Amino acid sequence: MASIKRYEPTRYVIDEDGNRIPHPDKPGKFLTEKTGAVVWRASYDDPEGKQRSKHFSRKVDAQAWLGEMTTAMTTGVWTDPSKSRTTLAKHAEDWLAAHPDWTPSTRARNTGIVKKHVLPRWGNVSVGRITTDAIQKWAGGIDLAPGSVRKIIGVLTSILDRAVLTKHLAVNPADGVVRPKQQLKRRRYLNAVEVERLADAAERSRDLILVLAYTGLRWGEMAALHVSSVDQSRRRLMIEASVTEVEGVMEWTEPKDHQRRSVPYPSFLDEEIAARMKGRDLDDVLFPAPMGGVLRYGNARRDWFDPAVKKAGLGNLTPHELRHTAASLAVKAGASVLALQRMLGHDKPSTTLDVYADLFDEDLDEVSARLSSHRSKILKDLLKTSEETPINET
Repeated sequence: MASIKRYEPTRYVIDEDGNRIPHPDKPGKFLTEKTGAVVWRASYDDPEGKQRSKHFSRKVDAQAWLGEMTTAMTTGVWTDPSKSRTTLAKHAEDWLAAHPDWTPSTRARNTGIVKKHVLPRWGNVSVGRITTDAIQKWAGGIDLAPGSVRKIIGVLTSILDRAVLTKHLAVNPADGVVRPKQQLKRRRYLNAVEVERLADAAERSRDLILVLAYTGLRWGEMAALHVSSVDQSRRRLMIEASVTEVEGVMEWTEPKDHQRRSVPYPSFLDEEIAARMKGRDLDDVLFPAPMGGVLRYGNARRDWFDPAVKKAGLGNLTPHELRHTAASLAVKAGASVLALQRMLGHDKPSTTLDVYADLFDEDLDEVSARLSSHRSKILKDLLKTSEETPINET
């Protein structure tokens, strides 16, 4: 129920000494007088039945505010004004707790962004006082690569999205923020000769380089392989887990996007894979660290991968670029988009096309060649038909 009521406020009558004058007819009360002003009190019942009100000096302002509140409730964007006074720090805490399904690495990354970037600026600010312009100015002052800035803004946006969902905000002020353009790094693919050169430079880890370059496994998927993960008869690696180092602890999770799958490996790896399995228990890690245990990414980069890259003369190369290389080699070998999607563990073929569209440029060349051939054939047939058609004599 909504209403607007007019009333005239009063004030206490004060004597010369500044004291309130007792009311002559009402013991314990004080004498009052009208101020001469007129106040309009607009009130309505919120979705929970609680009465909300606000005072205005003009009736038209009271009507406008009441209309806004009524529209907000009708459209479902109404929020409790008191809730908008909650600080961003509280919402960030709730946001982090609301995602128990995050992998340890994702949780560590998001927690780090919240502590290092979001809370120092917005932690003590009420969410209702955060504006689009203020966020834009803050984002423009973050001296990091565009990709990192986009991730930081993304975290703040997600926190505020949840504030909207929980009715602490009507709209998300971060939605209108212009984010810096992502600088797309040209994807690098090694050819087969370069892969062999890197594998030779890796010496004892030669087979590991070949597995990464010809299967497209992510580092965490490769490190999580056990002897039992190998199906020698079908030449398959069963990808059922991934392991990542998070703050010094090896965290085991399902593969990215929950894409459990079997990945084929080429026959030239038969002997190397068999050698890795020989005399080992099924529960043993297939590619252990030199001193045993799980192979850690940082240690491997420092101890042998980066030195091997330098020795092979391949510039700055990361292990993940061997995954890209595997995609490139597979396409050159004639793999379809669907086969590549299953091999790499993407959630759908369109993802594979989005990521590796450049690898299918040769398909466009083939289409162009076929169109040219088709046109030539049509024109040739048309010319032949015109030559064989007799001219009508009159």
